[in-house]
Amino acid sequence: MSFFEREYREIITKAVCGKGKKFIEATHTISPSHRPTSILGCWVINHIYNAKKKGDNVEVSGSYDINVWYSYNDNTKTEVVTERVNYCDHVPLVVKDENCINDEVEVVAKAIQQPNCLECKIAAQGQKIVVEVEREFVVDVIGETKLCVRVDPNGCDNDDFDYELSSDDFSAIETDFLPSSSSSSHHKD
Repeated sequence: MSFFEREYREIITKAVCGKGKKFIEATHTISPSHRPTSILGCWVINHIYNAKKKGDNVEVSGSYDINVWYSYNDNTKTEVVTERVNYCDHVPLVVKDENCINDEVEVVAKAIQQPNCLECKIAAQGQKIVVEVEREFVVDVIGETKLCVRVDPNGCDNDDFDYELSSDDFSAIETDFLPSSSSSSHHKD
């Protein structure tokens, strides 16, 4: 009995064949143009990234800007220093399906925690600023795989379905649940 006589079919489809997640904390040192007296604020903006599969990992590379607002000259003046940070994170694939048909895969990475400042402080020497940043990614590797499915030998009977609606079908739709404009009331607090 051949494969097709057993009423099975092989279907080639795209499916998730790898998953991973990684949380990263990074420390960056920023050199302002003046000796800082105190930190007034810190924020991370302009995050961009891309991802590609490298062996059993997904390499997420990107960059963001760290902006630190600080005072100097004994808290009499302020300034914002901006520094562009580049990074390359390796996210291990903890779920791996070895049944992908070929090596052509699509990688989808999502930052579930955008880069965010955890702590910003003046370094012990007093001239530099130390910023701790957190970020977290989840990744999916999507590739072509083969599924084996059992097929009904009688096929599908599409005659049981009527895909056309008549005007009588529309008249049976209940509309009483919609409030009329005269019965609605507006409250002012």
